[in-house]
Order: sequence, then structure tokens, then C-alpha cells
Amino acid sequence: MSSSNLDSVKDRQQEEYLNELPDEVEMSLFDHLEELRLRIFYALIAVAIAAIGCFVFVRPLVRILEVPAQGVQFLQLAPGEFFFVSIKVAGYGGMVLASPFILYQIVQFVLPGLTRRERRLLAPVMFGSSILFFAGLFFAYIALIPAALNFFISYGSDVVEQSWSIDRYFEFVLLLLFSTGLAFQIPVVQLILGFLGIVSSAQMFAGWRYVVLGSVVMGAILTPSTDPLTQSLLAGAVLGLYFGGIGAVKLLGK
Repeated sequence: MSSSNLDSVKDRQQEEYLNELPDEVEMSLFDHLEELRLRIFYALIAVAIAAIGCFVFVRPLVRILEVPAQGVQFLQLAPGEFFFVSIKVAGYGGMVLASPFILYQIVQFVLPGLTRRERRLLAPVMFGSSILFFAGLFFAYIALIPAALNFFISYGSDVVEQSWSIDRYFEFVLLLLFSTGLAFQIPVVQLILGFLGIVSSAQMFAGWRYVVLGSVVMGAILTPSTDPLTQSLLAGAVLGLYFGGIGAVKLLGK
């Protein structure tokens, strides 16, 4: 056998090896649903435990989230309003703390159905997704939230006194934090699409005009405020992440 034929056989064997399902197990639809139910149950238990822990220390968390609104007086406008705000803050904090365990449950559920080739992408995707999510939270906390609050505080500061509802404030802050964290997942989606050969880096770049329009729309939808500065900051971050994702896909040779 010639060396070229031998290389061809080796390449074919390597391709077959990468496309194998090493942990494939025959399961009925009921078994899959039962497995999914257990994974969701475990994840909810982890969130509940983490949320209870956050509720114990909720006052320091509330003070940290109040920092961007320095100089503003917060009011409790209804009986128990701060109590329900505390539950809300603890719930979001519980989801953040339990997110590694939630990702682990997702991995355990999808792992048997992944080929060796697809498993190569699993660890980088999970790690990158976690880093980007927390980067989104940090970006919202140090940039988006202060920018939005400064706009609202400065606008009309000579006319009205700044006294805000504690519930409305935390609804604004928590929504902006988590919507930004989700928006920062764009490069992860791009890497998955590129790795699977669904969309190439050239195709992603060719649609940049639509992405610019989409980022502006996304900035308007995801930010709970109506000020143009906050929307522009988020839209700019989305564009930066998108073009960064194109570069990462290009590095993969896709």
C-alpha cells in the first residue's frame, strides 16, 4: 500500500474515531425525561441552598448594589417592600453562586449524546461562557449602571429631589446586570456555530451591517432605561464581542 493510501486510511480512521459516541447508552423517551427531571431538580436544590446563604448575608449585598446610586435616598413605599427586595436579591445571588453546579448538570445531561469531536469544544465553551457571564456582570456594574443612574440623577436634579423606591431600583439594577451577562454570551454562540461548520467567520463578517442594527435594537431592548448613553454602551460592547467572536472563529480555521 502506498504512503498516500496509508495516510488516507489513517485520516478516515481518525475521522471515524472523532465521530464516535463513546458513552452512548440506549434510553427510552421516558428515561430521557426522567434524567432531565433529576438534573433540573438537582439544579433547583443548588439554587435554593445558595439563595438561602445569600439571604443570610443579604444586607451587605444590598449595600454593594446601592453603591452606584450614591447620594440617592431609598424609600420603602409599601409594607414588606424591603423584605421582598431581599428575597429577590438573594434569588439572583443564588443563581449566580449555583451557576457552576448548574453547568455541571447540563454537561452531565448532554455528554452521552456528544461525539469525541464535540466534546473537545465542551470545556472551552463552558469555561468561556462562565468568564463572559461574570465579565458582563462586572461591566454592567462598573459602566452601564453608573452611566444610567448618572443620567437620571443629573436630569431634573434642580427640579426634583432624588428619592427612589427600593423595589424599583433593584428591579432596574438586577435586570440590567443579568441581561448584560446574557448578552456577553455572543462569542460563545459564534464559536459553537463556527466549530460545527454552520456559519464561517467570513459569513459572520459579511453580515456586519445587520449586526450593527441588531446591536442597537438589543441595547434598546435589554437595557431597562431609556437613556441613549446606556444603550450605546451596551450596543458597543455587543459589537466588540461579536467582532471578537469572529476573530476567535477565524483562529479555529473556520
